[in-house]
Amino acid sequence: MNDAAELPRVSIVIPAYNEEGVIRQCLIAAIYQSVPAHEIIVVDNLSKDRTADIVRQMQLEYPESPVILLSQDREQGLIPTRNFGLDHATGDVLGRIDADSVLEPDWVEQVQKAFLDQSVQAATGPVVYYDMPMRRFGLKADDKMRQLMLKLAKHQYHFLFGSNMALRASAWETIRAETCRDEKDEMHEDIDLSLHLADHELKVQYCAQMVSGMSARRLEDSPRDYRYYVTRFDRTYKAHNVKKMALKAPMVVFFSVYFPAKLLRAIHTVNTAQPVRRGGQ
Repeated sequence: MNDAAELPRVSIVIPAYNEEGVIRQCLIAAIYQSVPAHEIIVVDNLSKDRTADIVRQMQLEYPESPVILLSQDREQGLIPTRNFGLDHATGDVLGRIDADSVLEPDWVEQVQKAFLDQSVQAATGPVVYYDMPMRRFGLKADDKMRQLMLKLAKHQYHFLFGSNMALRASAWETIRAETCRDEKDEMHEDIDLSLHLADHELKVQYCAQMVSGMSARRLEDSPRDYRYYVTRFDRTYKAHNVKKMALKAPMVVFFSVYFPAKLLRAIHTVNTAQPVRRGGQ
């Protein structure tokens, strides 16, 4: 019981803009955890669809679950919406996922285990792409890639991944006023968080057991849009005057997998959309 009492309370913050197609599955996964979250906060950012209505309906369906709906309607954008949610969270550890994330059932439990080490100020883990074929192989590949990135960076920079991350409330309080607003929407906001944590020598831990599912819908982008997404790495580094060449490795990896992964996703989409024929029909 003493050990249980020392486990940190984990908040889950979910920024959402026009996410009616995925928010329900995201919340169901967040609710059905082996260890319940302290709170599950959806921050609606001026959605024009039924995102907020679906969250309200789920509050009625799961009254025992701490699902909270907040509205950030002052400005459009992921960063102000993320910040609004983190500022309003009351847990000891603040988890941050995307609206299309589908957490593994033991995610909160794994986050608590990671933060039992008092030196850990933030944590991140691998993802499994649930709308791609060979999902478990994909998870292993994603894990190996992220560990390779750490090795190439000589463990100087441990990068958070916005779809699957958590940080101590005290660490957020330390960096919240310094994080970049990125009004031009040119950077990776999760890399920006990581670099600000590094500036304060706040330890980021990679946890292979802290797994979240996410959509590969980014592959639906045109080559031009995808290139702009990937080069956000470079623009984030430049904004922080980071010149370490090894940190460009993620860009090379993302560029190299785009076309083969896009083809795999297209084939998978066609196959899963076909009706199953039975009885010779």
